[in-house]
Amino acid sequence: MFKKVFVANRGEIALRIIRSCKELGLSTVIGFSEADRDSLPVQLADEKICIGPAPASESYLNIPSIVGAIEITKAQAVHPGYGFLAESIQFVEICKASGITFIGPTSNNIQLMGDKALARKTAKSYKIPVIAGYEENMLNDALAHARKIGFPVIIKASAGGGGRGMRKVNTIEEFVKLWNTCQEEAKASFGEDALYVEKFLERPKHIEIQLLGDKKGNIVVFPERDCSIQRRHQKLIEESPSPSVSAPLRKKLYKYASRLAKRIGYQSAGTVEFLADSDNNPYFIEMNTRIQVEHPITELVSGIDMVKHQILVARGDKLPFSQKDITIRGHAIECRINAEDPSRNFMPSPGRIKKLILPGGPGIRVDTHIYEGYTIPPYYDSLILKLIAYGMNRTEAIYRMQRALEEIQIEGVATTVPLHKRIFNHPVFLSGRYSTKWLENFLASEQEQEKKEA
Repeated sequence: MFKKVFVANRGEIALRIIRSCKELGLSTVIGFSEADRDSLPVQLADEKICIGPAPASESYLNIPSIVGAIEITKAQAVHPGYGFLAESIQFVEICKASGITFIGPTSNNIQLMGDKALARKTAKSYKIPVIAGYEENMLNDALAHARKIGFPVIIKASAGGGGRGMRKVNTIEEFVKLWNTCQEEAKASFGEDALYVEKFLERPKHIEIQLLGDKKGNIVVFPERDCSIQRRHQKLIEESPSPSVSAPLRKKLYKYASRLAKRIGYQSAGTVEFLADSDNNPYFIEMNTRIQVEHPITELVSGIDMVKHQILVARGDKLPFSQKDITIRGHAIECRINAEDPSRNFMPSPGRIKKLILPGGPGIRVDTHIYEGYTIPPYYDSLILKLIAYGMNRTEAIYRMQRALEEIQIEGVATTVPLHKRIFNHPVFLSGRYSTKWLENFLASEQEQEKKEA
């Protein structure tokens, strides 16, 4: 049992964790970098402690500093949020050795799923379909397998995420060069250069299944999320349920995600990700062993507080609901609003927020750590706000999101709000017949049109 939780993160997810802790009667401590001293989660936590300078390597990724801060403040548990140390086996093991409850899965869970090549092998061993590929980090054999399965293929970092260490390869001639590029990028981003190869699907849908597992062996899966609106493998918009997933496909996704989680003894919140081809055949691609950015839409369509139950599971509680209790209730869509300038190739736009008007009204939820007068630091991810719309059906959710995007005003920094407005008025998005390649094609066509007009 624990009564004080250390929040080892920043931004909107740190605030989200603090709010759930308060609803459970738990006190909170937040570890913050010098750049985040004036942030909203630092203001709202019960206690605060500086864990280092602005660079993440010296603060949010600094394990000795964080563990020391936990011990100084006498917190009994730590919530890592997403990113940073959320999937660090080393951090989990050190917490365990120090008697600190890690609010997340076991180190074994993370080890099995954190290495994406190993995760593919594990999924295959449980008869879960994966895309044709090769999991070993051996250049010559990988090239031979690429020839066998046929180009284009995609090279991926085994420890990767967010599109880093990942390249599409169209020809044999490109393979060696891009293999080396991916190795260098993976080493710089993740500290490991292991790669693997998969067949490249031309226009897939990116579908994922959120789940919760407790320490009693119970696994519950939730309605799918469609995360196909992406740019360079970075998600911009998610919705639940997917407009293109049929009942038979949903049944398969539930079965595969549940089977994988049960076989590895998964505990905590997690997400199993799939690609679905044009014939609606699903293929496992990876599992995220943490709470995800897009968890709010699952909360809205299921009525379950994911963060709260993640904390309760870590405390040893049994899930108070079973699979039969989970139904799809309405439709939810999330827009990730970033401090970036789409007109300048999505250049980050840190700086002071001079004006902020947030939307509201029926069916609108805003998860954010920003406020008027707040200065967005240049050191971290550019996500500043998650705008979520909920409706009884997809049409109502879209209308509410369109209204919310018109209401929101952020001045002082460039944001992706104008791009989201254009997407939510595009017939392809409105139809629901989009793939992971649609947004990049849409942006390319916009650039081409601008050149013609110029």
